[in-house]
Amino acid sequence: MTKRLVIIGAGGHGKVVADCALAMGAFSEIVFLDGLYPEITKVEHWSVIGNADNLSAFADPSSVFFVAIGNNQTRGKVMTELDKVGGEITTLIHPSAVISPYATIGEGTLVCANVAINIATNIGQGCIINTSSSVDHDCIIGDYVHLAPGTKLAGSINIGEYSFVGIGAVIIQCLAIGKHCILGAGSTLLEDLVDGSVAVGIPAKIIKINVT
Repeated sequence: MTKRLVIIGAGGHGKVVADCALAMGAFSEIVFLDGLYPEITKVEHWSVIGNADNLSAFADPSSVFFVAIGNNQTRGKVMTELDKVGGEITTLIHPSAVISPYATIGEGTLVCANVAINIATNIGQGCIINTSSSVDHDCIIGDYVHLAPGTKLAGSINIGEYSFVGIGAVIIQCLAIGKHCILGAGSTLLEDLVDGSVAVGIPAKIIKINVT
């Protein structure tokens, strides 16, 4: 039996999520929960049926959830709340994505259109692998990481949880990126980053280290 998909977050990212889910053709219905309800009751073609203040009210056996919140920390918190109330969290993979059968994708992760994920790569839970990103062999992507559109990861890269890689960034092989790092848009990373690093440029240089 196909289930209803309940998407939490009706912003721009939420629309991308819904579009991916529609392309999959795996759900009986697609609806949203959003903090602006009841001010908004519609997002493009889909209904907004409530907010996420009481997730247990929507956690029934006929529904699965997906958290469509771009902020890594907030996405992680909402997924934890869903787990507490027994909400079933699904993983969404666009049909155009090319994923090795020997890669693993964690619960609640979004793999967008035209993504490539190669052999022996392990992607954690609650990640966003955004449009046309490429993740080569033997990479380890921690929980709640966001790879923005068009990012390019060479082989054997390790990215810690809650990190963000900006649009069009390039990371050479065999690097380690710590937790809660930010790599700026269009940057080229040639060296490891410690936890909390903010790095930008070609080649990327650390401009700040946040306490994590």
